[in-house]
Amino acid sequence: MDKKTKIYAALFVLLIFGYMYLESTKKQPINWFPTYVAKHKIPYGTFVLKEELKSILPTTNITTVDIPPYVYLQDTTRVGTYLFVDEAINFGDAEFLRLMEFVARGNDVFISTHGMNIDTLNFETERLISKNLDEKVFFKQLNKAFKGKEYTFDRPFINQVFTKIDTVNTTVLGITGYVNEDEERTEEGINFVKHTYGKGNFYLHTFPEVFTNYTILNKTNHQHTANILSYLRTDIPILWDAYYKTGKSKITSPLQYLLSSKYLKWAYYMALIGVLFFIVFEGKRKQRSIPIIKPLKNQTVAFTQTISNMYFEKQEHKTIAEHKISYLLEFIRVKLNISTTIIDTEFYKNVAMRSGNSLEDVEKLFKFCDAIHLKNQITDIELIKLNTLIEKFKKTIQYGK
Repeated sequence: MDKKTKIYAALFVLLIFGYMYLESTKKQPINWFPTYVAKHKIPYGTFVLKEELKSILPTTNITTVDIPPYVYLQDTTRVGTYLFVDEAINFGDAEFLRLMEFVARGNDVFISTHGMNIDTLNFETERLISKNLDEKVFFKQLNKAFKGKEYTFDRPFINQVFTKIDTVNTTVLGITGYVNEDEERTEEGINFVKHTYGKGNFYLHTFPEVFTNYTILNKTNHQHTANILSYLRTDIPILWDAYYKTGKSKITSPLQYLLSSKYLKWAYYMALIGVLFFIVFEGKRKQRSIPIIKPLKNQTVAFTQTISNMYFEKQEHKTIAEHKISYLLEFIRVKLNISTTIIDTEFYKNVAMRSGNSLEDVEKLFKFCDAIHLKNQITDIELIKLNTLIEKFKKTIQYGK
């Protein structure tokens, strides 16, 4: 490697390290991905909720459940309020039946999610859409203890409402909707209900963002979260679901662990770049050269030319002519599939018909061949004429007249 190349390589390495330094020190963008994971401190994580539950309910045991409810509730002695908070939750029929049995024994299930279609309890939901872009959303709890105060939310989200409920066993706890710039309500729907089932209750809620770090740390909306949490019982444990989460709550591979830390991530990238440089420079320097093996030449054409030149130089035109006539007959047998045992008028007709040549040209060619056979010696002019007639015959077969 010459001096100029080394300078370019050093500049390239400095450029890479400079870029890595800028990337590792720049301010990271806000991650708005809705994970609802208790360990995540991003806006749509639930770290604050999990920590505040410990202080709000100091005497209540909070158990984290990281397995499916179907498996966890196999033990029929389990008691508590099973708390589900996520973007969308899809229970299987057998799993939801086990939740119903759990509630019927005197426990509660609290579900806050956008994706909710619980036909078993006779509930259906749909999205509430505002036709006016200037309208803002509102949330209101119907319990008189909350004095009818309304709350809003300043981030885009899917506003789901219940379109079908079991009016006999269901109590409406909260509503949502939109108001225009004149504070007039335009759309409205139910977003929070309590459904009595057996000795327990289902609490169904369609605005999970209210339990995120972003909402709870917002001074104007944290009370909305507290009002909803006030329905949780304090005499039984809270079973915090960590299984149905949009974001992963634990490390599942060594690579994920490396990339989860900013410093480990850039150390990993630097190691990869170092290996790349080693392969490019060290590998190229020490690699053994591979000799180029030239393939064997096809000497058939050269051999043929040599033999033909030998005949031509010795003036053996008759021998060359006989070979060319033999190749012509072989050509007719292979290409036209015509026997050359008997060369007569019928032979001429078959050859003319299959080759595309005229009958006169075919007769002229083979009569000239017969004349060659009868002579002991021929001139170079006769040899050239024979070659011309044969090539014309073959070209007609290949390209037509």
